[in-house]
Amino acid sequence: MTLLASSPQRIYLLRHAKSGWARPGERDFDRRLDDAGLIEAQQVADAAARRGYRPSVVLSSSAVRCRQTAEALRRSIDGETEFRFLDELYNAPADTYVDLLEKSRDVDSVMLVGHNPAIEELFATLAGMDAVSRAIPEGYPTSGLAVLDHKAGDDEWILTDFID
Repeated sequence: MTLLASSPQRIYLLRHAKSGWARPGERDFDRRLDDAGLIEAQQVADAAARRGYRPSVVLSSSAVRCRQTAEALRRSIDGETEFRFLDELYNAPADTYVDLLEKSRDVDSVMLVGHNPAIEELFATLAGMDAVSRAIPEGYPTSGLAVLDHKAGDDEWILTDFID
């Protein structure tokens, strides 16, 4: 799994915030953020805004917990960021995330709001296992936000920041 050199120059990988367990009869897709998750989502969104992180487009899973996480970001950032909620990111492999990034080569920066294990797998593919081990030795946390920049003239991605 590799990205084309013409992909966005900056990629943000945001795992949805902490969600509650499915209630009886509730589909996994419909699980909502719990109280801690609502706070987490707003904290990471506010931290991203303070650091000036404003993606051109946010591609979010349409699952309720991802939508709620993305909406926290929408409240915190100003500007012209476009938000798209995509069914195809729910329960998708990392390759699906890569395909969406490749289709987004006309924008400077893309944020993916999604699920594990795909977010962590994509992070490892782009930044390498050394960066993963340093940034998230215990796994990709809920509300974890990796900021990756494309190294000019290369297919390498550099971990610029990690907010958790």
